[in-house]
Amino acid sequence: MSGALVLLSGGLDSLVSLALAREKLQVSFALTFDYGQQAAKKEIAAAVGICNYYSLAHQVVQLPWLKEIDKSALQMTGNLPQMNDKDIDNPDAAGKAAAAVWVPNRNGLFTSIAACFAESLGMEYIIAGFNHEEAVTFPDNSEQFVKRVNDYLELSTLSDVAIWAPTQHMDKTDIVREGIRLGVPWHYMWSCYTGGDSLCGQCESCLRLLRAFKGAGVNYAKLMDR
Repeated sequence: MSGALVLLSGGLDSLVSLALAREKLQVSFALTFDYGQQAAKKEIAAAVGICNYYSLAHQVVQLPWLKEIDKSALQMTGNLPQMNDKDIDNPDAAGKAAAAVWVPNRNGLFTSIAACFAESLGMEYIIAGFNHEEAVTFPDNSEQFVKRVNDYLELSTLSDVAIWAPTQHMDKTDIVREGIRLGVPWHYMWSCYTGGDSLCGQCESCLRLLRAFKGAGVNYAKLMDR
């Protein structure tokens, strides 16, 4: 089996993408990024738990300089857009929320750093949790983004490292269903933009997560209590 590392934020998409990738690849290493986001500590703790569960080596990459230039709501406590379920499907509202949490070239940076690790470790693939649902408002989640990154990685790495997003054509409900099929450890997951003791339930990430579980016919609260 080909070797791979995973970009692991500890959220829904990266958790299920890891589990899906393990069906076809030998995933043995995970990267988590701390760029000063509100949820950094929670994301790192989630990633550590997931890596222990799947016996993966794990490294946290610190990017303090990104916090210095990033003015997004992900960095600034109390500044996150407050949304509801209707806003998610409203192009104007969703577009404004996406702009508010946009971090300059974040996924471009993350995939480039991951390619350095992958090539040095002799791994062929970088697993990313990009998905169809968020690609509507986040172009760096799109199939076109992956294609263009892979085009430049073909020239920038001697070993032709490539991005693979197993959830690329899925929406969040599909991703939850795949996670259930694969028996992922949900209790480690953290999918909220904030870093509180529990999900805020109002940020876009929370709303998409909770809607996805409801769409899959799963009671999120009961599942997490197990």
